[in-house]
Amino acid sequence: MIFGLFKRKSGNIAIVERQYALLTAAARQPFLYTDLAVPDTVMGRFEMLSAILILYFRRTRASARTGQEIAQEIVDAFFEDVDHSIRELGVGDVGVPKKMKKFAGMFYGRLESYAAALEQGDGEALAAALRRNFHPDAHEGPAMDGLAAYLLATEAVLSETPEEVVEAGQLRMPPAGA
Repeated sequence: MIFGLFKRKSGNIAIVERQYALLTAAARQPFLYTDLAVPDTVMGRFEMLSAILILYFRRTRASARTGQEIAQEIVDAFFEDVDHSIRELGVGDVGVPKKMKKFAGMFYGRLESYAAALEQGDGEALAAALRRNFHPDAHEGPAMDGLAAYLLATEAVLSETPEEVVEAGQLRMPPAGA
């Protein structure tokens, strides 16, 4: 990972690395790609990690200060990863800030649209938002009802997770397809 390249402002490095690894592993579950219509592409992986991170941030929004600090550092790690990936794909130094601004806008736009559906427990609205974002070029993309149901169920599980687990960087997403 790229964590060694950047200095952190807190003593949470090990916790952030552990939690970020758990979140990225959750976003890479094969079942998501084989059975829940997540495209196995660079953008599909960005979309899935964004969705998982949104669930994580929703869980930590009511956390104590430590949980919120860790969440912010995970946001930073995510965007460091995106920056690194953009550079690996051959975007030059001049184009990176513009791409990063685009990806940040995409992420925060998804945060708003998914949060609205999650707040209401509205699987249909969440599935529609997921379809627009995961399959933007498809006139009628595949149904995302399964992914929406997984995300809603995951949020319910996360809401029951004790604060000590969050603060230790050990919050785990339930397995997809279980």
